[in-house]
Amino acid sequence: MSKEKIVAERPGKKIFREGDKLVKLFDKGYSKADILNEALNHARVEETDLNIPKIQAVSVVDGCWSITMDYIEGPTLEQLMERNPDKMDEYLELFVDVQMNVQSKRVPLLNMLIEKMNRKISAADLDATTRYELHTRLNGMKKHIKLCHGDFNPSNIIIAEDGTPYIIDWAHATQGNAAADVARSYLLFYLQGKEDVAEKYLKLFCKKSDTAIQYVQKWIPIVAASRLVKAPEDEKAFLKRWIDVVDYE
Repeated sequence: MSKEKIVAERPGKKIFREGDKLVKLFDKGYSKADILNEALNHARVEETDLNIPKIQAVSVVDGCWSITMDYIEGPTLEQLMERNPDKMDEYLELFVDVQMNVQSKRVPLLNMLIEKMNRKISAADLDATTRYELHTRLNGMKKHIKLCHGDFNPSNIIIAEDGTPYIIDWAHATQGNAAADVARSYLLFYLQGKEDVAEKYLKLFCKKSDTAIQYVQKWIPIVAASRLVKAPEDEKAFLKRWIDVVDYE
């Protein structure tokens, strides 16, 4: 593989362009099950009418697995937000519209969000009482089967030359309650130090979808706990502050 252009580097993987293709190359030792599950999630979401790059191949070279898909030319929505802060309201409108479109889809073969989150909470570095409260809250939430991206943030939306938004990175896709995905997006803005954007986003989403803000807030400790399992050390203290379930009762 000739790496013409490194697009991004993340822990355990490199993403680069090869002509009209994008290759996500995983380090040796990266979980084969996780790689194949990511490809399967992506392929299942492809069966909807959402704009996403199509997977072209899953292969292994010199002991390293890779996923090859269509390359989508264009900036991410995050890059546009940084370049044009005066257009933030316009970009947030687009962000919410795309998210609501995702959540209108059904992909019945995906894993269930509630099962994944219960596993994550069980594995989190939290005391037994807190884990019990989080499990109880999670299992008491309404059971939905909406498509949830699992990492929906502006860096995972590419705006093509014709203005079409393409959604990438379906590794964490599940089916479940859309409010959980909204709570995750809200936390991701906070983790980036964009508290004002987070609050504006939450109010906008809830207004456009006719969802009570308090309902999304009830998901925040659950989502924070699920992210805690693989979070870097500098995030853990922040996430634990959001896990105090008493604050949301």
